[in-house]
Amino acid sequence: MKTIKMFSSVLVAALMTFNIAGATEKNNTKKAVAYKVDVSKSTVKWHAKKVTGEHFGTINLSNGGLTLDGNKITGGTFEIDMNSIACTDLTDPGYNAKLVGHLKSDDFFSVEKNPKAKFVVKKAEGKGDTYNITGDLTIKGITNTITFPATVKTDANGVNATAKIVLDRSKWDIRYGSKTFFPNIGDKMINDDFEINLALAAKK
Repeated sequence: MKTIKMFSSVLVAALMTFNIAGATEKNNTKKAVAYKVDVSKSTVKWHAKKVTGEHFGTINLSNGGLTLDGNKITGGTFEIDMNSIACTDLTDPGYNAKLVGHLKSDDFFSVEKNPKAKFVVKKAEGKGDTYNITGDLTIKGITNTITFPATVKTDANGVNATAKIVLDRSKWDIRYGSKTFFPNIGDKMINDDFEINLALAAKK
């Protein structure tokens, strides 16, 4: 009889401990919070190089959002307006318009057929403010998975993120002036790799 009573006491204690631990875990679980990108306060800058020089410019986010659980990124989707491509280093209006028109053509981004590019966050790993972001980037209807480092900071006003992303344009079948497709192109070569510098602002 004593053995049965002792067993019952141990069982009750174990159940109480389990229930308390479960309640504590439930109370400590934070809800995922959605943040909407403020496109007016976010910037996307591009930098491309070639044998004979380089060009700089901007392109606009049309919309996007991030999801955070506490300080941890759990998801996100961003849309880029390819029609907003601009060159900032050419001061001559004629040359500037010619370059932008060429970038929008089928030689490069085929903007008329593909007016939007899209990035979807698949995974974010890191500690503190530093992350490695992995996701799917779609340009010209072609999707490739990319990974890049980013700094993400949260405060009472929302989320601010910065990242430098290096992309290989040949993976999206952007062939013009590419040594990958035209190995004997010589000094007309345009580097396959180009940089995107992102400064993102988002709020609840």
